[in-house]
Amino acid sequence: MKQTSYPSILLIGPPGVGKGTQGKMLGSIPGFFHLATGDMFRSLDKESEIGLEFTRYSSQGLLVPDFLTVRLWKQHVEQLISRELYNPDIDILLLDGIPRSKPQAESMQEYIDPFMIIHLVCEDIDEMVSRMQKRATEQGRPDDADESVIRKRFEVYKEQTAPVLACYDEDIISNIDALGTQAEVLLRILSEVVPAVQAKKDS
Repeated sequence: MKQTSYPSILLIGPPGVGKGTQGKMLGSIPGFFHLATGDMFRSLDKESEIGLEFTRYSSQGLLVPDFLTVRLWKQHVEQLISRELYNPDIDILLLDGIPRSKPQAESMQEYIDPFMIIHLVCEDIDEMVSRMQKRATEQGRPDDADESVIRKRFEVYKEQTAPVLACYDEDIISNIDALGTQAEVLLRILSEVVPAVQAKKDS
C-alpha cells in the first residue's frame, strides 16, 4: 500500500503542557487518530537495541536522534495501517511529539501533510514542572520525576523543538492557552480544529 502523505494536525508545546492528554481526548473522536511518539518509544522492548538507545537518551532528558525517530515512526505507522487500526483515507493523524526538530520536520515532509498546528502555550515553567512530577508519580515514569532532567528537557525544547514552528506557514498555527481545566483547554482546541478540518474537507 502506498500513501504519499498523511493528512495531519501537529500538537506542539513544551513538556508537561498537556499534549498527550489533549491528544488522547481528540483521538477518541471518530475521524482522528492520536499518535504519540513518547508512547511509541515507551512500548519498545527495553532490552532491544533500539530500546536501550531510547533509554540512554531519555534518562538524560535528551532527544532521540532524528534519523532513528523518523525511521521508527514510519515503521510504526505502516504497522498501524496493516493492522487496520489507522486508515489514512478517512482518519486525520494527530501527531504528538514529532517533528521535534527542524531536521525531523524536513525528513517528515514526504510522509505528512500538516494542515494545522495546535501550539499549546504555557508561560509558567514551575507549573509545568510540578505537573510532570505529579504525572511521574501517578504513571510510574522515572524520566519525568527528576527536576534537573525535567528542566533540561525545557532547555532542549527551547533550542530544538520551538524552531520547528518556523518550518510551517503561520496561517496554520493556532496558539492555545494550555492553563485551565482539561475541558477548558479541549474546548479552545476544538473551536480551532473544527473549522480547520471542514476547510480541509472542502478544499
